[in-house]
Amino acid sequence: MRIVAGKFRGKQLEAPKSDDIRPTSDRVREAVFSIIGSRIGPHLEGLHVLDLFAGTGALGFEALSRGADHCVFIDTGIEARGLIRGHIEHFGVGGQTKLLKRDATDLGPAERIKPCGLVFADPPYGKGLGEKAIASALSGGWIAPDALIVLEERKDVAIEGPTGTQIVDRREYAETAITFLEVA
Repeated sequence: MRIVAGKFRGKQLEAPKSDDIRPTSDRVREAVFSIIGSRIGPHLEGLHVLDLFAGTGALGFEALSRGADHCVFIDTGIEARGLIRGHIEHFGVGGQTKLLKRDATDLGPAERIKPCGLVFADPPYGKGLGEKAIASALSGGWIAPDALIVLEERKDVAIEGPTGTQIVDRREYAETAITFLEVA
């Protein structure tokens, strides 16, 4: 795994040792960011990013590489948080990141976290956790009113946008589906 584009282009991301973490492939990440570029613009300057079920943090680090100002990584897994901490140190982005051990489906209020304009949700497949996490983030004030949300799921799983969102695009890559939602 590597960062596909931006200031960290080509830098390696440490791969997980367990099968509990399923990183988004480089090819899918590249396609996702191409679509994000067509919707938001190729440069993500000024954006605050929320990476739910962060795993290795690949999506959030890709956003930082492409100019995002800040990224909040959410994961409860010990290995995931260890990988993300290592990547934060390796990329030297401690001042641009926050790593939180929280249940993405029960975030609570954002408190001092600025609402995010780009949100990634890459939950364990087939459990409906992505929609629950997005609903939790919306109700807690974690997501900005004009945000773009990227939800990764197995392609045979039907997605219903949580209240307050609308599905604007869906792409399939092998067994994976990427659904793009906007805050309505």
